Amino acid sequence: MRVVIRTFSELCITVGGVIVLFVVYVLFWTGVKADSAMDDQIDSLQDRWSKGTVAAEAPAVENPEPPAPYEDGKPFAVMYIPRLGFTWNKPVLEGTKTGTLKKGLGHYASTAQLGQEGNFAVAGHRRTYGDPFKDFPKLRPGDAVVLTDGTTWFTYRIDTEPYKTLPSDIAVIDPVPRKSGYTRAGRYLTLTTCEPEWGHSHRLIVWAHLDATQPVEAGKPEALRG
Repeated sequence: MRVVIRTFSELCITVGGVIVLFVVYVLFWTGVKADSAMDDQIDSLQDRWSKGTVAAEAPAVENPEPPAPYEDGKPFAVMYIPRLGFTWNKPVLEGTKTGTLKKGLGHYASTAQLGQEGNFAVAGHRRTYGDPFKDFPKLRPGDAVVLTDGTTWFTYRIDTEPYKTLPSDIAVIDPVPRKSGYTRAGRYLTLTTCEPEWGHSHRLIVWAHLDATQPVEAGKPEALRG
């Protein structure tokens, strides 16, 4: 009996150690790796922009001509959300594959391009891999979401409280999302993340409209000053 109890105790200790190591990996190590990967993506973009090798200059709001297609799995913009902290900035990559979302936010390839007419939709992890959208529920109408592609600043303004829905509700990234309250074509932004915080049974959504653009040479937009 003592042998059985000792063996069981040792097994429990081993399993407990494995669980602790797994929790450390999920909570800490994936974040460290993701932060490093995101920094690398931003550094790559800024290096490309400094050399004047932006793939295509994004047009002003009144110009409907779209830029060149984004390259799958590659970064093309940086996003800033002051509500999430003035040090919060994340790269935006093309696509929403698992590997892509480990390196930053992912643009739904079927949706509009940055600043263009339609719905520019972006997904990000709520937890793990850098926790980019950990504080997503804090977003409120009127909050700014600012992006740059190296030539232009795009300032979107959130119009909705975070909306909870099912992963199967793909209509949230339609060109004119019905539940967003928008009733006609425009230049919109959709942000999506998982709900609950440590699960993925649902999604949280916010919608925004393009409020302003300005060339990078003009300096940072008002939403990023201060």
